[in-house]
Amino acid sequence: MVNQPLAFKMRPTHIDDIIGQLHLVAPGKMIHRMIEANRLMSMILYGPPGTGKTSMAIALAKTLGLRYKLLNAVTDKKKDMEIAIEEAKMSGTLVIVMDEVHRLDKAKQDYLLPHVESNLITLIGCTTSNPYHSINPAIRSRIHLFELESLTIDQVKIALKRALNDDEKGLKKKSITLSSDALDHFALAANGDLRAALNGLELAAYSTKPSSDETIHIDLEVAEACMQKKSFSHDKDGDAHYDVLSAFQKSIRGSDVDASLHYLARLIEAGDLDSIARRMTVIAYEDIGLANPQAGPRTLAAIEAAERVGFPEARIPLSVAIVELALSPKSNSAYKALDSALSDIRSGQVGQVPIHLKDSHYKGAESLGRGIDYKYPHNYPGGWVKQTYLPESLQHKNYYEPLDTGKFERALKTMYEQINNYE
Repeated sequence: MVNQPLAFKMRPTHIDDIIGQLHLVAPGKMIHRMIEANRLMSMILYGPPGTGKTSMAIALAKTLGLRYKLLNAVTDKKKDMEIAIEEAKMSGTLVIVMDEVHRLDKAKQDYLLPHVESNLITLIGCTTSNPYHSINPAIRSRIHLFELESLTIDQVKIALKRALNDDEKGLKKKSITLSSDALDHFALAANGDLRAALNGLELAAYSTKPSSDETIHIDLEVAEACMQKKSFSHDKDGDAHYDVLSAFQKSIRGSDVDASLHYLARLIEAGDLDSIARRMTVIAYEDIGLANPQAGPRTLAAIEAAERVGFPEARIPLSVAIVELALSPKSNSAYKALDSALSDIRSGQVGQVPIHLKDSHYKGAESLGRGIDYKYPHNYPGGWVKQTYLPESLQHKNYYEPLDTGKFERALKTMYEQINNYE
């Protein structure tokens, strides 16, 4: 018989055994209301790894006494789904718990859809990906979407203690003592991933030599050793990665250097230098812009240095650039001005190019009046002369609204106001 992992054996069998996710399973919340009504609807449960998506799906089926079948969208073929549908036809109903549901190909989706619509099967999909990004709209429109949250440290501790004290499925028979420091470390290092915490505890329980009285003592040192291979809470292909990138940019935009460095550290741990480089380049021009125009070239130089040396040394030039970006004055005036102009163009506000600005470098242009009245600015004092440049229908437009951030843009603002107020 295959030895099942502790995390598998400790899966809840009833909705009341689910740890966390109170926004869904507490009395009065949506999934709890489904149970009370004895009507389980098709749904997708999505969220970070180790939050109990598959466990919740199975617990829901067991709470209502429904038959269920666990499938995987990657490893199970369409034939496996056909067998499940035949079982549903014979028994009247079936809950299909579909892991990695975002990986369902079109043929499998097309096969399952009519059976979901007819309620022959209740589909509970489980995925770490955001269904709004990864799930086919045809499926998404026919089911409910519920997001699971990472467990808190205290919630992970509850699960660990439950595993230690469970005589049937847990570790109580092994006579384990777990120090408070070790308990804290398992819960903290898991970073909200209950499966990782239970895996670490199980490794500690089976790899630690018992003392003379057959007691297994798990201290902080053991806990650290057993959790050292714990992967970071997101990988560069997961939905959480984009949440961190978003928080990274917003922290820099908000001039919080400590938060900026925190999210940079998380991105470095995920090992995705390409995404870091792209986001830093955007930030330098979108959020810093004219308030510190040298931030752009210096950021590009830091990125080039980081790419040349690679990790772990890449963190050094990146940290320098991030501190400068976070503490630089901020201005989005340049790209906002362009967006305003683009908005006019796309709404049909174009107008004719003034005739004195039209190309006059071809034979016959002068006879058409092209360029005749153009004033060459370099021929005037200060290299500037007042004349019309915008199409006549847009001459009232002021796209650029200079901000008073940083000495460079303050100088631009002064020049802009002098030009626009010239009589």
